[in-house]
Amino acid sequence: MTERLTVQLGTRSYPIYVGTGLLSQVGELLRELNVSSASPLLLITDTNLAAAGYAELVSSSVQEQGYQIHTAVFPAGEASKSLEQAANLFERCLQAGLDRGSTILALGGGVVGDLAGFIAAAYMRGIDFIGLPTTVLAHDSSVGGKVAVNLPSAKNIVGSFHQPRAVIYDVSALHTLSERETRSGLAEVVKHALLDGEEFVGWLEARVKLLLAREETAMMEALCRGLRVKAAVVAQDERESNIRAHLNLGHTLGHAIEAVTGYTRYTHGEAISIGMHFAYLLAESLGRTTAETRKRAVNLLSAFGLPTLLPADLPADQLLARMYEDKKSIGRELTFVLPKQFGQVEVVKGIDPADVSRLLTDRKGWGE
Repeated sequence: MTERLTVQLGTRSYPIYVGTGLLSQVGELLRELNVSSASPLLLITDTNLAAAGYAELVSSSVQEQGYQIHTAVFPAGEASKSLEQAANLFERCLQAGLDRGSTILALGGGVVGDLAGFIAAAYMRGIDFIGLPTTVLAHDSSVGGKVAVNLPSAKNIVGSFHQPRAVIYDVSALHTLSERETRSGLAEVVKHALLDGEEFVGWLEARVKLLLAREETAMMEALCRGLRVKAAVVAQDERESNIRAHLNLGHTLGHAIEAVTGYTRYTHGEAISIGMHFAYLLAESLGRTTAETRKRAVNLLSAFGLPTLLPADLPADQLLARMYEDKKSIGRELTFVLPKQFGQVEVVKGIDPADVSRLLTDRKGWGE
């Protein structure tokens, strides 16, 4: 069974296919999408996906439909989302003979999608790309057209908005994920539930065990629910001038944690989980939400085995400094997405740094 969702962006609307066995059908779907076979394609993936045989599976499917396809493989991991790796991939585009009619296929998780999308956005001032997400986490990052690379001191700081032509999500690939990768991806599902409202939160609470076991029906439903939340927000605010910033719940501190730890200690979902707890703590301290709401949100994150406490060895001053570099920060004002209740958050500018520093320094209250 395949679900077909749509990101509504007028003439730039695009489909999201969610189902099983879709990676072996990519060639057929390219034909359905009217992707030209006159220009060469480039499949960009990482070493993990290539070793697992997924790159070969996609390439065979595409070649069977008469397309010429080349493959570029880079080292797996967040460290590859860099300007240096981007330069290597631009050279690979040239070597493969890509032209303005070409399409890039981004096969992998969030790092692959962000990096390959960035290449597509900049090469020849923009060519098409199609997302082929293979992780739970990528259900969030593959939709919406935010593509970027990192600098050593800031995550996703060099990038663009470049919408994909389509997203083809084969949930069969999720069975190869480690338990940690699965839990990490579910952090973004929880985020979408917290943004959506009570019904989605309750639905997740009742299906924790099924989702951790990657039970196919439950996982497909969770991903489709999350994708609908993301697609609806993007349709209303494509370039993050308003409510799309709500999707950054937990990301202000989360990105700071990733940067301070060199993108190696925590997965993205783990860092965002801690960041979401902090957003609820800050909101509670400012009288914007209740302790009951915070504890329920934290309990849901914990149920999925996600970290929610800030380690004692991460210096508050370094975290605070990184938060000033957050993309939402304007005029050196701290800006956070703060929750009120399930389904209701707001972007709050000009947060007093003393309030943030106090919560970062005194971590006893985090466990209450």
